[in-house]
Amino acid sequence: MRFSIGSLCLIGTAAFMFLAVPAYANEASRNKEIQERFAKCDTDRDGKLTMVEAKGCMPRIYDHFSRIDEQGRGYVTVAQIQAMADR
Repeated sequence: MRFSIGSLCLIGTAAFMFLAVPAYANEASRNKEIQERFAKCDTDRDGKLTMVEAKGCMPRIYDHFSRIDEQGRGYVTVAQIQAMADR
């Protein structure tokens, strides 16, 4: 069976879209989970998670806190946690 260049491009595009959509869905669900857990752990609701807040609630964040808090501010934000998760 022979395929034309056009049909091969169409097959390639469909395969790419099929593979790309689940990756986006996983990233979106991961970010939603991070936001939900962050909201539960941010006990003073200031949009910042301290080491004390992370300790019992987000142990992986607690374990890598200094790596996420690159500026040494003493807190991390949802955006910083998501950026670390993207790496």
